[in-house]
Amino acid sequence: MRFLWQGFRGTAISAARWVVIDCETSGLDIARDRLLSLAAVAVRDGRIQLADAYEARVRQLAPSAPENIVIHGIGGDAQVLEGKNLDSVIRDFSAFVADGVPVAFHAPFDAAILRRHGLALRARWLDLAGLAPALFPALGPKDAGLDHWLAAFGIPAQARHDALGDAFATAQLLLVLLNEAKRQRVETVEAMLRTERAGRWLARR
Repeated sequence: MRFLWQGFRGTAISAARWVVIDCETSGLDIARDRLLSLAAVAVRDGRIQLADAYEARVRQLAPSAPENIVIHGIGGDAQVLEGKNLDSVIRDFSAFVADGVPVAFHAPFDAAILRRHGLALRARWLDLAGLAPALFPALGPKDAGLDHWLAAFGIPAQARHDALGDAFATAQLLLVLLNEAKRQRVETVEAMLRTERAGRWLARR
């Protein structure tokens, strides 16, 4: 069952379709760097839905800088040319997300990169970089990165800087946060978004 976004925020967190997204890019400049690959995995009913996943590499006209290739491993001539056309990736991914709730770690970066490449999502993103310290304030600094939170909960990071690997690891983190949210009586999508906003506000103080 899918939900229209207008009435979605009151949905119980266990009933929502959370779409955990990761992008690999040619750098960290939101205004200039290119989308190299994109992946997502859905979480629903307290489980990672392995059959409900997406992965694509975007065809490039030029390789990334050598120092960036070292991070994500995408850069050989064959890898540059073998990806899909950007327009088709964005179209297919938009259909995949549909009316799910987009989720990422440092979501403003992924959202901005995808928006600049043509993806327009109606739903507001959930940023786990804000949600994790809001729910577990004693477990680390407010600006802790993904590796810190994965290690805090014993989540293996077997394919870091691979879009699908990072999406899967982040989805496991989301499961931990969903369970804690329910324990703290954060019961709806709207309440999750409010909690995340509070976490980001505290991180800036």
